[in-house]
Amino acid sequence: MLIQPIDYFLVAWFTLALASTLYVGVDQYRSNPEPVVMKWGFILVTLYMGPLGLLLYVLADKEPRPGEHEAFTRPLWKQGVGSTIHCVAGDATGIILAAVITATLGLPMWLDLIVEYLAGFAFGLFIFQSLFMKSMMGGTYWENVRKSFLPEFISMNFMMAGMAPVMSFLMMGRDMRAMEPTELLFWGVMSIGVIAGFTLAYPANVWLVARGLKHGLMTQRPQPTETSSGEPPTHAMHHPNAGADRRSRNTSHKSKHSGHQMETDATTPQIAALGMVSVLALAIGMAAPANWLNLTLSARDVGGAIMPQGMIMGRDTPAEAMRDMAATDPRRVTSSYGLAAKGDRELPFRLENGVKVFDLRPSMVRWQILPNVAVDAYAYNGQIPGPRIHIRQGDKVRIDVTNDLPEETTVHWHGMILPNQMDGPAEITQPPIEPGQSYSYAFTATQHGTYFYHPHAKPDRTQALGLYGALIIDPANPADEVQANHDYVIELQEWLVRDGLTYPSMPMEGGMPNFFTINGKAYPATDTIPMKVGETLKVRFIGTNNGFVHPMHIHGGPFEVVARDGETLAPSARFLADTINVGPGQRYDVVWKALRPGKWLIHCHIPHHTTNNNVEEKGGGGLMVVIAVS
Repeated sequence: MLIQPIDYFLVAWFTLALASTLYVGVDQYRSNPEPVVMKWGFILVTLYMGPLGLLLYVLADKEPRPGEHEAFTRPLWKQGVGSTIHCVAGDATGIILAAVITATLGLPMWLDLIVEYLAGFAFGLFIFQSLFMKSMMGGTYWENVRKSFLPEFISMNFMMAGMAPVMSFLMMGRDMRAMEPTELLFWGVMSIGVIAGFTLAYPANVWLVARGLKHGLMTQRPQPTETSSGEPPTHAMHHPNAGADRRSRNTSHKSKHSGHQMETDATTPQIAALGMVSVLALAIGMAAPANWLNLTLSARDVGGAIMPQGMIMGRDTPAEAMRDMAATDPRRVTSSYGLAAKGDRELPFRLENGVKVFDLRPSMVRWQILPNVAVDAYAYNGQIPGPRIHIRQGDKVRIDVTNDLPEETTVHWHGMILPNQMDGPAEITQPPIEPGQSYSYAFTATQHGTYFYHPHAKPDRTQALGLYGALIIDPANPADEVQANHDYVIELQEWLVRDGLTYPSMPMEGGMPNFFTINGKAYPATDTIPMKVGETLKVRFIGTNNGFVHPMHIHGGPFEVVARDGETLAPSARFLADTINVGPGQRYDVVWKALRPGKWLIHCHIPHHTTNNNVEEKGGGGLMVVIAVS
């Protein structure tokens, strides 16, 4: 599933890469007089570098007209391209294979880089250089290993010096899907890394070719006639390096036993200096990212998480913090609900031996909060807020919870007096409910008033993503209830939606909310409460929100605060106000009387909280509800 704009770009990029690779492969084998090892070198590099590999092939190696390959590839810069192509084809193949294996095994990033370097160097030296070029270089396999070791070492160092920081910063940036081989982004990072490695290794390869330490581009043409002994035709091998007249006298293979011998005029101090610089570049490329990134983490630790913009991720940021603040994965959405869907619907129950039994099933849904804005959220029974559990004081209840979320959960019954093992804190009073598992909560409602339920396993993440619901308990004696003509529950929430992804909002860098909802909708999609002049409205404010205090205000006259945190206030303790601060976890019951006709607002008095992504729509947004009095 394509969930970010970069995904669409990568689809286009790899489509071009495959088309470019197909062209290079067909053209190499159909018409380009190139040794087989170089044919495959250009094919692999084009696969890794896409259109850039095709460009290098056309500009530096593709024979423009029959018979011109030797002259066309003679310039030193083209010879350097050939040498680098050969290096990158072998080394990058080893690096990419190692990256897939280490990510699958869950190795930390620092060890991943070391394994990738060793695998790339080994594949390049023992396979691409010493084995695949044995027929051209002559001598035994181990002689070629010895001859190739130093130039391959230098070239590999520069290449990995370019790849390592690119892979580290891009894989461990905001979008950590880049660490997962099953994600397209992983292969995009590999492609960028190979391009960076090629760029850094190229200057060294030009010098190595110029000094006769490495082969550049070569031409291989079949002999048109049989030899006098009746042997089959052989292939002429031409190596058009700059300076070949003084370093490589024998430029053709007269038989399969003759090798393309090279002589170098490079001095020992020159080679040593270049080698030391390559080691220094490698050390910087491998170690420098540890100053900014936590290289002890692995793909398994972060699980392909996407971080919010602005989140501080330093070298000491643990994986748990990253997973906690990460966006929900749209691919895990199990159902979608449009703007007409409502939360806080009363939850039905069944009676079993005098016990009211309720079923709660948290899962991941797509929930519309505005006509053009949806959140990929967590919901109880497909509702945000979760369904209202409405019981009576003295009821015996059991709530069976089945976890359909991609992570653990529990349920805490906020403010309730109940057995300790029913309280819900994960790893304190109960083990967390793992995905696919169930847990039953049973207690007797000894209180009455306005309460709510929410998770107590990673609540800063899971509650912020929508796991909360009202728990309304009627008094055993109806006379204990403060009466009003209308009863309306307001459950508050903050949301963070960026670039089509939903993050848990929290008061941290990168976690600040930009949308706000009452009962799962943002104004102007919130309810309108109809009333008549003289009627009263009981508003139950519930602080289901996670990280902010909301001063809730009602226009059109003061209200009377009649209950706080589920406890009904004595008549002498009740007071008038027009604004009440509702913090996370707090509840206030207030009674407001419609004194005059008109449209009267209930809203948060922090102006930013009455906008939608900092924009007003039809006079406001976010935490606003209209009371229409006639």
